[in-house]
Amino acid sequence: MNPVQLIFLVFLIVPFIEIYLLLQIGGIVGVFPTIALVVTTAIIGANLLRRQGLATLQRFQDSLQRGQIPAYEMVEGPILLVGGALLLSPGFFTDVIGFACLIPSARKKIAQYIIEKRLVQGGVVPGQQKPKAGPGVIEGEFNRED
Repeated sequence: MNPVQLIFLVFLIVPFIEIYLLLQIGGIVGVFPTIALVVTTAIIGANLLRRQGLATLQRFQDSLQRGQIPAYEMVEGPILLVGGALLLSPGFFTDVIGFACLIPSARKKIAQYIIEKRLVQGGVVPGQQKPKAGPGVIEGEFNRED
């Protein structure tokens, strides 16, 4: 499936899931408790995002000071950003996905999947030397002079 089609499908289906869940939960606990739950998850999510973001930034800086490539931290940053955005959007389905992005063990597994599956397939492996040149490729250096 084309990535654009997938994004379109997600933007089409997620609001229906959110509306369904809000109506079901609102029917069980009432309108005002449902609104309070949505606001409470946004507040808790914002606090968790701040703490997890600062911890990831600290690990990023520690890795740089040790001279290591902060690969996991570079991937965890956007995962935290997506999780925070999902938590601030009203709804319970997006809150579940957002909280999953903020749980350190789940975020680490997502980052590991992205690094190992996506980057390795693309030929970029963090911490390894660049791949050898194939046939018909001449390696060299150049300097541009004005």
